[in-house]
Amino acid sequence: MAVNGQRVQGTYTRTARAVLLNTAPGPGQAIADTVRNAAAADSFEILKSDGTPIGTIMSYGFSGGIPPPPGAPLSVAQANFAITGGTGAFLGARGQVGVAVTAQTIAIRQASVTEDPANRRRNGGGHATFVLHVIPMSVPQIMFTTNGPAVTHCADFTLVTAAKPAAAGENLCLFATGLGPTRPGVDPGQPFPSSPLALVNSPVQVTVNGTNAQVIGAAGYPGAVDG
Repeated sequence: MAVNGQRVQGTYTRTARAVLLNTAPGPGQAIADTVRNAAAADSFEILKSDGTPIGTIMSYGFSGGIPPPPGAPLSVAQANFAITGGTGAFLGARGQVGVAVTAQTIAIRQASVTEDPANRRRNGGGHATFVLHVIPMSVPQIMFTTNGPAVTHCADFTLVTAAKPAAAGENLCLFATGLGPTRPGVDPGQPFPSSPLALVNSPVQVTVNGTNAQVIGAAGYPGAVDG
């Protein structure tokens, strides 16, 4: 539903094997020191709200039951998955996944693969909230010059300094690294082209003293590698 509060969409798939672990097992259940339903491999293919792919996060672990992963966000109540990797903006990601149990959780509706797919929209389906605590392989970093952060006046690309400060409402350019894949893409380690500009594929958010700033655009600087 969201990445860092920004709305997204996508596809979730699961390949699972029931294990039915229980500390006090009944018939057909396995005895264990934790309560779990299945061992599962999950994929979260995430797109921006306009349908642009951002990347995919893969995880593996135990579904259902308790306890949640130690150190997980407090909204996580059950399941215990490790993030095993990712693609696109999530290349090399690691972290953990759990499930937030809320009043909105709806049981999954079992159906045959031969059912008319239209029924799935008419009749609805299950609902669960997954919480992914993602640690990226790299994070965006503002570039620095000998005189401070690489923030310039867009009109002439001179640095914003105490001697030449920014004016209210002025457009500024910020130079950074680690913003992830672009459209069109470039081969790893290669410089960005001048035409067409390589636009940053992922949503970009900029804050100034904790206040959101308007982002007009984000693109690879021609000739720069990851700049």
